[in-house]
Order: sequence, then C-alpha cells, then structure tokens
Amino acid sequence: MNKSELIETLAQETNLPFREADSITNTILEAMTNTLASGDSIEIRGFGSFVVKEYDSYQGRNPKTGQKIKVPPKKLPFFKVGKELRERVDKGK
Repeated sequence: MNKSELIETLAQETNLPFREADSITNTILEAMTNTLASGDSIEIRGFGSFVVKEYDSYQGRNPKTGQKIKVPPKKLPFFKVGKELRERVDKGK
C-alpha cells in the first residue's frame, strides 16, 4: 500500500471527501516526521513504535576505489513492530 492508496482507503472507510482524507493523512505524517526529527519517539499501541537510533562515526571504505573514508555520525528512524501486529501478520489475517 502506498500513500495514495492509504488516502483512498481512509476516504472510503470514513465516507470523507478525498481532499479531506488527503489533508488528514498529510497532517498525521507531518506530525510523525516532526516528532522523529526532534528526536522524540512515537508509540502506537498494538501497531509498533518509531524511535530514532544514533550511530557513531566509523571508518568506512569506498567500494569503487578502496580508499578509506570517515563516515560521520548519523541518526536514523527505526520501527519496532508491536506484539499484536506481529501475531496478526504471522497468522496471515
């Protein structure tokens, strides 16, 4: 499922106009993005949690030239699946 399919499903399930469903979806995704960008985490019970993991810098290697390069520290979003979602996906329902 992609974003437009999510918007379409929301509009159908709630009998909302497509534009309103689009606005709601964009608002939710923007709020989630802003929360993660500020370093906070998001927890949705039964679904999972989004956290920001910090990685230290390390010595890497350019695969083309073999030259050593320093990879700077970075922060990346990480999703940890919740128990209910994991069980439901495992059962295939």
